[in-house]
Amino acid sequence: ADASFRRYLRIDDEAGRSFIVMDAPPDKEDCRPFVKVAGLMQDAGLLVPRILAWDEPQGFMLLDDLGTQTMIEVVDREHPAANQKLYLRAVDALVAWQAASRPDVLPAYDEALLSRELQLFPDWYLAQHRGVALDDAQRQVLDDQFRLIVSRNLAAPAVYVHRDFMPRNLMMPAQADEPRLGVLDFQDAVYGPVTYDVASLMRDAFLSWDEDFVLDVTVRYWERARVQGLLDAEGWSQDFGEFWRAVEWMGLQRHLKVAGIFARLTLRDGKPKYLADAPRFIHYIRA
Repeated sequence: ADASFRRYLRIDDEAGRSFIVMDAPPDKEDCRPFVKVAGLMQDAGLLVPRILAWDEPQGFMLLDDLGTQTMIEVVDREHPAANQKLYLRAVDALVAWQAASRPDVLPAYDEALLSRELQLFPDWYLAQHRGVALDDAQRQVLDDQFRLIVSRNLAAPAVYVHRDFMPRNLMMPAQADEPRLGVLDFQDAVYGPVTYDVASLMRDAFLSWDEDFVLDVTVRYWERARVQGLLDAEGWSQDFGEFWRAVEWMGLQRHLKVAGIFARLTLRDGKPKYLADAPRFIHYIRA
């Protein structure tokens, strides 16, 4: 509950079963998107917390407890290949979520939203954090590139987008025989580019992989998504190279946005730990 106003409390009932209480102040957090997306994900066969009770006026919710370990806690950072099976479980969840997509159910990840997110980079990372004042020529370069990034990403087929699909938001299930990873932090889901969630999974905010491992998992995602008919655009289902290029375009939008968000979390919200990971995103952007 670090990047929002929500907080979570674990409680046990008399039988020793564990539950989660979400405390989301109604004046700061709207829980309706969380409830809606949880239902969509459940219908798609994903492992998400069930909403057992909801006191909407006071902002309290009783949820299933999916466990105590996130995926990032069990990742072997030193040996990328050792994580392949774990990442493919994440890919399975992602493809199931995308395959259930329907238009006009979630807000559109449209030109306005993509552009607004990109603006976080000059507004917060450059101006507020780095103290850089862009001259007219620099501003023009940035505006031109932002338009190009947005147009490239809007060319992608549209599916349900989690919008922060990464190991910190995936849970190791408490039951050893449960093959699915739990999915959390999905309340900002939208309907937009099919490339977004795989880009955020493999170009992580909190750990970086070498290109070989990123390619290995991405090509396996591509194979599964192709079978589901999710990639019928610009020859992507036939040509992994074209799909990979599109993932990089989408990643670039996300990296610029996140660098801005991390600066904002530090400067506006008093949460300085995020800025320690900003150099990772500057590296992604340069690459």
